[in-house]
Amino acid sequence: MNQRTTLEIIAPTVEEAIAQGLAELGLTADAVSVEVLDAGTKGFFGLGKTQVRVRLTVNPPPGMVEMNPRTETAPASTTEVQRVERKPEPSPVQSSPLSRDAEAQPEHDALLDRTESVVSRLLHLLNLQAQVSAHYGSTERDGRHNIHVDIRGNDLSVLIGRRSETLSAFQYIASLIVGKEEQQFVQLTVDVEGYRDRREKQLIQMAQRVADQVAKSGRRQTLEPMPSAERRIIHIALRDHPDVKTESSGEEPYRKVMILPKES
Repeated sequence: MNQRTTLEIIAPTVEEAIAQGLAELGLTADAVSVEVLDAGTKGFFGLGKTQVRVRLTVNPPPGMVEMNPRTETAPASTTEVQRVERKPEPSPVQSSPLSRDAEAQPEHDALLDRTESVVSRLLHLLNLQAQVSAHYGSTERDGRHNIHVDIRGNDLSVLIGRRSETLSAFQYIASLIVGKEEQQFVQLTVDVEGYRDRREKQLIQMAQRVADQVAKSGRRQTLEPMPSAERRIIHIALRDHPDVKTESSGEEPYRKVMILPKES
C-alpha cells in the first residue's frame, strides 16, 4: 500500500476529489477518513471554475486510535481532477547531512503541515494543479530552520515568471502567511520543479565563463540585473577565483553584479 497517510485534493466536486484521492492511495472508501477543507471557491476576484479542497486521511489499522475522529467518509467516482498532494517528509537517509534536529524531525510536524497547507491554499486560489511537500533545510545562525517547499505539477512556468520574480513574490507571501498563522518568523524557500537548482547551476557556469573572459581581456563585465539571492550565487562562485573579483552596483530591482580583474 502507498505509504502516504494524508492527501489533499482539489477538484470540481467532493465526489471527484475523493475518487482521485482513493486512486492515488490505492485504497477503498472505507479505508480513509474525509475532511472537506473548502466547500467550493473561485479564483482571484471570483474568476475561474469553482473548486473544492478535500483531505483524505488513511485510517489506522484495527486496534489503533483514530487520528481524526471528526472526519467523514463519502462515495467515490472516477472523474479526473486537479489535485494538491501532500507527501511524507523525507527520511534521514534521503536527506542531505543537515543539523541533528533537522534529521530527527518527526513524521508529522505541525510547522511543516501548516506550510504545506498555506502553499496548497495559495495554489488553489491560482487554480494551479500541483503537488506540495515541505521539509527542513539547514539551520540558520540564529537557530531557526529554513523550510524548503517543493512544488511539482504541469504548466507551472507561470508561477516562476521572468527572472523568477513571480516565484520570489509567491515565496514572500507564503512566508508572511505562515509566519502570521504561527506567530513567529518563518523563512521559506519555495521551488518549482527543481527550478532553483537548475538556475543555480546555470548561474555558476555563466559566472565562470565570464570570469575567464575578464581574466583574459583585463576588462570588467557587468551581468544582467538579478535578485539578491542570484547575485549571492555569483559572488560565492567567484570569491576564490585567482584573477577576478565581484562587486554589486545599482539599485533594486536593477542591481547587477560586476566581474572585474584583480589588481596585480
